[in-house]
Amino acid sequence: MRARTVVYDSGMIIALLHGKPVALVLHHALRAAAHRPIIIGPVLAQCWRPDPQTVHSFSQYLKDCTVPQASGSVPPVRGSASTVGCVACARTFTLDSYQRAGAMLGKAARPAKKRPDAVDALVVITAALHGPAQILTSDPDDMVAYTRTLDHADITIAKI
Repeated sequence: MRARTVVYDSGMIIALLHGKPVALVLHHALRAAAHRPIIIGPVLAQCWRPDPQTVHSFSQYLKDCTVPQASGSVPPVRGSASTVGCVACARTFTLDSYQRAGAMLGKAARPAKKRPDAVDALVVITAALHGPAQILTSDPDDMVAYTRTLDHADITIAKI
């Protein structure tokens, strides 16, 4: 059985930055995984703040994670020198990826009062490309709703 590639959403990043114990334990445990946890660029942008404390904390977590297609990010597969170690990480989002995300926003049966979130849809697309995958999130209902719009996606959702 193949290990699941882990994808962080903004809720996981925020939990790490606030020192939430469950997030810290999970992140620490993932240091042993062959594929580093994934933080997609839009999630990084949602969470990044230029204050010194955030920059310092974020730098501690970014060295353990990969940001696909970002120059200067660590390779996705430990011991690999490039993104070639992971075909899904080597791929960039395409026009089709963004169209699929938009379609997900229209099809997802989100919880009441929840607004469509393109970044969450892109997190799910990233997980689907890496399947089997697991998304670590503070808002599993949204992720489940977006995942259900995909056929045969091998994605699990874990609340942190």
